[in-house]
Parts: sequence; structure tokens; C-alpha cells
Amino acid sequence: MPTKQKTYSNEFKEEAVKRVMSGIPASQVARELDINVNSLYTWKQRYMKHPEQPFVGSGKLHKENEEKRQLRQRIKELERENEFLKKRVPSSPRT
Repeated sequence: MPTKQKTYSNEFKEEAVKRVMSGIPASQVARELDINVNSLYTWKQRYMKHPEQPFVGSGKLHKENEEKRQLRQRIKELERENEFLKKRVPSSPRT
């Protein structure tokens, strides 16, 4: 029977990370909070990389990643439009 993955609030993750950053060993924090120590290391890494918004989820992206996604999507749209226009415009004879 598959186990259901636990979910933790952003506040919980942030408090756990702050405890580790204050000097408490990650293994101790993980044991006290009954969480996987690897999850704690992952949370810490995300917190260090994006301290203003470390724990995005539910289909949300960090601001710069969202901008990249939108730009890639726009490029694809323009490429499709270009292909369509190439097919619609007859090629002119070269002289």
C-alpha cells in the first residue's frame, strides 16, 4: 500500500530551516520535528537560493522562472506564426 506524502506549511519549513541556520544540527531538528533530514537540507537550499519566496508550489514559479516560461511560450507562438505565414505567402521568383 503506497504511503501518502506528507505536506508541510511554508511557515513550518521556514522555522525548521531557521533552527538549522541558528546552529542546531540538521539531524537533531529533523528528529525533533519528525521529518526526513534530506527534506530539511532541500528546504535549506531553497531558502538560501530564494530567501524572499523559498517555498513556491501548486504550479507556481519563482518570478524569474515565470518570466522565462512566458518568454519561451511567446517564442513558440511567434515561431508557429512565422511558419503559418511562410506557407501562406507564395515565394517570389528570384531574379
